[in-house]
Amino acid sequence: MSRAFVREPEGGEAFEDLPDRPIPSDTNFVTPEGLARIEAQVARLEAELSGLSPEDKADHARVSRDLRYWSARKNSAQLVEAFDDDVVRFGATVTVLREDDTRQTFRIVGEDEADPAAGSISYVAPLARALTGKGVGDTVTVNGHDFEIAGIR
Repeated sequence: MSRAFVREPEGGEAFEDLPDRPIPSDTNFVTPEGLARIEAQVARLEAELSGLSPEDKADHARVSRDLRYWSARKNSAQLVEAFDDDVVRFGATVTVLREDDTRQTFRIVGEDEADPAAGSISYVAPLARALTGKGVGDTVTVNGHDFEIAGIR
């Protein structure tokens, strides 16, 4: 059978050339918690990499790729400290009143920190961008839906 039809390359060479994870082009703003998570990822990956044997080519390629990504994110991180303000900014926890009178609360964080299911959205998300600079009582429209700012902390 031709080598072209064999699933695994001889010696695992393909694992050595995993493409790098794409790094977002926006400024890498992070909260103190976000920076701590990035630093923890780098430390975890460095430890994992040091524990791999040379025969673990696939794992070595994967961990090396992830370590390059998180190291780049750590090096480009711009820490944004807490603030006390009347307007929505990076790091703020915002409560909005939706059109159907339900309230939703979330924190505006960095791209690597965002977890909508856990109540955080990236500062580059359309809703976060629309709310930034606005105050309690202001209304924004995103994707045809209105959101009124009910609280900022």
